[in-house]
Amino acid sequence: MLLGSQLRRLRETRGITREAAGYSIRASESKISRMELGRVSFKTRDVEDLLTLYGITDEQERASLLSLAKEANVAGWWHSYSDVLPSWFPTYVGLEGAASLLRVYEVQFVHGLLQTEDYARAVVRRGMKGAGEADVERRVALRLERQKHLVAENAPEFHIVLDEAALRRPYGDRAVMRGQLQHLIEMSERPNIRLQVMPFGFGGHSGESGAFTILSFPESDLSDVVYLEQLTSALYLDKREDVTQYETALKELQHDSPGPDESRDLLRGLLQLS
Repeated sequence: MLLGSQLRRLRETRGITREAAGYSIRASESKISRMELGRVSFKTRDVEDLLTLYGITDEQERASLLSLAKEANVAGWWHSYSDVLPSWFPTYVGLEGAASLLRVYEVQFVHGLLQTEDYARAVVRRGMKGAGEADVERRVALRLERQKHLVAENAPEFHIVLDEAALRRPYGDRAVMRGQLQHLIEMSERPNIRLQVMPFGFGGHSGESGAFTILSFPESDLSDVVYLEQLTSALYLDKREDVTQYETALKELQHDSPGPDESRDLLRGLLQLS
């Protein structure tokens, strides 16, 4: 995505159309679009030809961008789990790992980054009906691996609004749910995590369209991305007008939900009842 955004900036600065750029590398306009969105791999020859078309002659600048192209083609650690993942999900894992800020609304269950191992196993078994135990355990292992990023030294900011429904809907037995609630209380005290609960008592709210995630990145060239997961696919929205609507919805959810301290008290109350 970073390389694609830089190539787009160079093309637009020179006033070159996607069609002309595609012609220069023996490809279509749509391929240029996919390259600029970071959704295809990069051939060194294509990047070299585009840089020449865009008038980039400085050897240091060319070398830097070509090095970025090589890095872009290196498979991430999560690709070793591709046999148990839906085709659209590895892209999200890569974005999640690169983000400096994750803003989330979740309604069906506790977000994967905050799930305990036992809760995650119950969620995966429910979602992968008929899957063998080995596949279930690999999916759980991936989820636990993703969570390491949230507690690492350079962890991203994680702001989440959990609908109360996600906390009351049981996955696993009573002990599993108690463990999950206790884990949420502990994680909510981490300095990089802001956890709020949207209570049933509030009634209708701005999260009526369902769960979503907004990912923001440290590189100024990268636009925010909204991730929407569906039953058989996922959507990645990066148009400014789309992102703005989801940002507005999340701000309203945060404003209408109890603050982090009050939400933690709500979690403690649910733990006592469980």
